[in-house]
Amino acid sequence: MTKVKPYSLLTDFDMNLIKAGKHFRLYKKLGSHTMELDGEWGTLFAVWAPTAREVSVIGNFNFWDEKSHHLFMRPDGSGIWEGFIAGAGKGTLYKYSILAVDGRRLAKGDPFARFWEIPPNTASIVWDLTHEWKDQKWMDQRKNGIGKAKPYSVYEVHIGSWKKIRGGFNSLSYRELADELVSYVKELEFTHVEFLPIMEHPYFPSWGYQITGYFAPSSLFGQPDDYAYMVDAFHQAGIGVILDWVPSHFPYDAHGLADFDGTHLYDHADPKKGFHPDWKSAIFNFDRWEVRSFLISNALFWLDEYHADGLRVDAVASMLYLDYSREDGEWIPNKFGGNENLEAISFLKEFNETTHREFPDVVTIAEESTAWPGVSKPIEEGGLGFDQKWMMGWMHDTLEYMKMDPYFRKHHHHELTFSLVYAFSEKFMLPLSHDEVVHGKGTLLTRMPGDEAQKFAGLRLMFGYMWTHPGSQLLFMGGEFGQTTEWNIERGLEWQLIQHKVHKGVQLWVKDLNYYYKNSKALFEKQFEKEGFEWIDHADYSNSVLTYIRRGKAKNDVVLVACNFTPVTRENYRFGVPFAGKYKEVLNSDSADYGGTGIGNPDTIQSEKEESHGKKNSIAVTLPPLATIVFEPVKKVQKAIK
Repeated sequence: MTKVKPYSLLTDFDMNLIKAGKHFRLYKKLGSHTMELDGEWGTLFAVWAPTAREVSVIGNFNFWDEKSHHLFMRPDGSGIWEGFIAGAGKGTLYKYSILAVDGRRLAKGDPFARFWEIPPNTASIVWDLTHEWKDQKWMDQRKNGIGKAKPYSVYEVHIGSWKKIRGGFNSLSYRELADELVSYVKELEFTHVEFLPIMEHPYFPSWGYQITGYFAPSSLFGQPDDYAYMVDAFHQAGIGVILDWVPSHFPYDAHGLADFDGTHLYDHADPKKGFHPDWKSAIFNFDRWEVRSFLISNALFWLDEYHADGLRVDAVASMLYLDYSREDGEWIPNKFGGNENLEAISFLKEFNETTHREFPDVVTIAEESTAWPGVSKPIEEGGLGFDQKWMMGWMHDTLEYMKMDPYFRKHHHHELTFSLVYAFSEKFMLPLSHDEVVHGKGTLLTRMPGDEAQKFAGLRLMFGYMWTHPGSQLLFMGGEFGQTTEWNIERGLEWQLIQHKVHKGVQLWVKDLNYYYKNSKALFEKQFEKEGFEWIDHADYSNSVLTYIRRGKAKNDVVLVACNFTPVTRENYRFGVPFAGKYKEVLNSDSADYGGTGIGNPDTIQSEKEESHGKKNSIAVTLPPLATIVFEPVKKVQKAIK
């Protein structure tokens, strides 16, 4: 009996798409797929290895015998090897044994594998997702929201270190996270959760950024169906799921994509283009249509098979510039002599164009740290086509300012206001991410100057400023309750801190900020538009105070914000208001509920016909020390904060 039967899922239409470099559902055709053929159940294997002399499937079904089950190479020049093996069903461990043209024998995992062994084991596993989704209501709401302004308050999570159990040595499983993390994120009123890369990676300390299994959720936390169960639970709770996606580079692990068929199949042969000096990894060859199809298929896979609501694309700056982290002589200019990576630019545009065509209700977000123009502009307007871009300048300037002694802040006032000079040049997301709480930087809380009370007040102040600043927000886990030690993936967060009032107060403040942001059209309807923001006074450097207005689409849909960046209470602080009437304090980071002094404005404030800041009417308020306070016109005060 023939051990391998010739069979293919690839039609003539598929091959035409592949040859044109436009097949973006390769995961439905390549990899391993269980099926019945001629009355026998088994698995169809298909892999791209164009220069290989031979390819066989090895696994626990044939005692890893490289001579036992040889695949057939398609005669059409595609470089695809395929074949059906009876009896190799779901749960089968396997690799591809590849005889390279130079005589080397390579054992490679399947680039399209849906499941992998738990590291340090490296075999692929035949798998079919059988999860029955129960998130139709969420998916319908997502579809109905296309084109509408919506809030994005994102809780960034590394699921392997969010919480440790069993003596602090084990991470929670996907199923356990579906219970604990979902309820926590819902309780804190975040709109979305964003996971650091959950794709299969062999080295846990890489945080997930060195991926070997692009089409598989990490086996460290359960099976693929368990991961789907967790995403489903988030959706049923009304929470979106954004995935950190890494199309910029991949590691050199022997079972991975590097040297896949004995050649630089997925990367560049020249290290000046193919080696990343920062991460000691391989850079994808974006000029090769097979690689582009692989990556775009991967992006669509997570949106299609696992219902992801968005992709945050990692390290976009490293993709855009040929000389990124390189000295003179270490990089090759493009055909025009410049440092722009033309192939990567083309790829990013095609990724965004394809993603938005196929899934117009998802969001793509760029981690891009330079002044590259038009990252979040439409492709037809000359942009890269992302929906949002991380506002790294705001992050850097704000953290640098906040760590200063308040006495000296008046000399650096412009550093705090500078972000509004360019705030609407892109659709920005304000990130306080995992990168800001590692490598000796300290935590957000420990950056704040002063005694303990001032540190907590400063953190609450900064969060208030962040949530009322134009743009969406992202906060890394632990920041929401004032973590006191740097993030370490070997330890869980310091959950014991929440029993202390000051930490619990920060957590409650973040919850109330999220609730208010989600329910205040003035904060999210025009969060990416200059018409949604107006300075009242940005020049009060002597008092280190900022006052500004946020606006929604409706004329009277406004909120007023005042931030006092000094530990001095300011009585009868007057500033202009957009129209006459009564105003009510609706948020105050110095409230006793949050661990503050309780100074504020408990009574309704009637505006006076006294000109201030170019406005005919003004109000005089009390500014608590190191605090953010928010006012609304009384007639539009929203329902009470929970």
